[in-house]
Amino acid sequence: MRGTRSPRIQDQRTRTFIGIFPGPRGMSWQQNRPANTDDRLCCPRVTAPDIALAVGVTGAAEGFAKGVTGGGSATPVYPSTNAELVSYLGDSSARVIILQKTFDFTGTEGTTTGTGCAPWGTGSACQTAINQNDWCTNYQPNATKVSVSYDNAGILGITVKSNKSLVGVGSTGVIKGKGLRMNSVSNIIIQNIAITNLNPKYVWGGDAITINGGDMIWVDHVTTSLIGRQHIVLGTSASNRVTLSNNYINGATSWSATCDGHHYWNIYLDGSGDLVTMKGNYIYYTSGRAPKVAGNTLLHAVNNYWYQGSGHAFEMDSGGMAVVEGNVFQNAGNMVDTTVSGQIFTSPSSSANTACASYLGHNCQLNAFGSSTSYSGTTTGFFSNFSGKNIASADTAATAQANVPNKAGAGKI
Repeated sequence: MRGTRSPRIQDQRTRTFIGIFPGPRGMSWQQNRPANTDDRLCCPRVTAPDIALAVGVTGAAEGFAKGVTGGGSATPVYPSTNAELVSYLGDSSARVIILQKTFDFTGTEGTTTGTGCAPWGTGSACQTAINQNDWCTNYQPNATKVSVSYDNAGILGITVKSNKSLVGVGSTGVIKGKGLRMNSVSNIIIQNIAITNLNPKYVWGGDAITINGGDMIWVDHVTTSLIGRQHIVLGTSASNRVTLSNNYINGATSWSATCDGHHYWNIYLDGSGDLVTMKGNYIYYTSGRAPKVAGNTLLHAVNNYWYQGSGHAFEMDSGGMAVVEGNVFQNAGNMVDTTVSGQIFTSPSSSANTACASYLGHNCQLNAFGSSTSYSGTTTGFFSNFSGKNIASADTAATAQANVPNKAGAGKI
């Protein structure tokens, strides 16, 4: 059943929630309101005291991907060119790959000009679409036809093979104009890097992180921004154990499918047997599919922070299963989209939350809402799917409120 806006909101003019919420990186919202496509929409600026300079992976994965080792104790390598980066990521050796610079792929594979479509209108703030795999032709035949010109490098990500750790130093590790693609691989860690500028004007312009048929994959402290399609997408093949933690999904953009500066295509979990932990992620300025849970995905979403969204956060499609606990929804629109086909437990009350203990090892934590519409999901019939799995711990929503905005994303490790 659809809930109502939380009575804890003290002042609708300032839209507060137990005090004023900070904007990204500790700035007030007034300081951080996105305007045009510039570096404010890209990557966090980090000062020297914030930078962790240790080489290699920091910490360990929680949740389903607990135990992932990536490149393990392999001698670190330091790519200096795009070609070296592509080679290291795509070879068959276990590797620890350290990024200390921006790897800019824009323009390296040429550009394509053709006819696309404008399903959401031709206004300056609206995304238009590339006719990728005849998408416009087959699914949007009545949409206005428009000319599109896009960078080819962004369309398909860099291939990442098994047993890799890809780690940025401080805030210096950036991949621009191209994402990462993991297909039928295992034992991979992506940590402390930024991925940005994948044809953000166009749907089908590129995905930042693609996982399809993977296992034991940990994506941690990654910032994604200015993405054409999905920030993170798990394809239809089963991806087994995946942990997405402490990432900064920055949806601020000059072009969106909702024509309002909020990115719509964000986290799409569509695998036939995916086990996904989402913990400590900062999901900012989105308008939908953040995440969309479909296929046969089992999702544990804990201690994440949705901030300044429009539209909805969760979209539950057929086959999707989600436990949502200890999260913060501040000025985030609807917690759940209006049509629910999957199964969702939203930790609606302290008494209902005791049902988690037998399967997740703890009573679920209440979510917190500020100027956002809650949703009461009480389905527990899928809880047995958590039995025997590695489950992330859960803090209170108040702890997530205090920590996530200042700790998520590249340069904050």
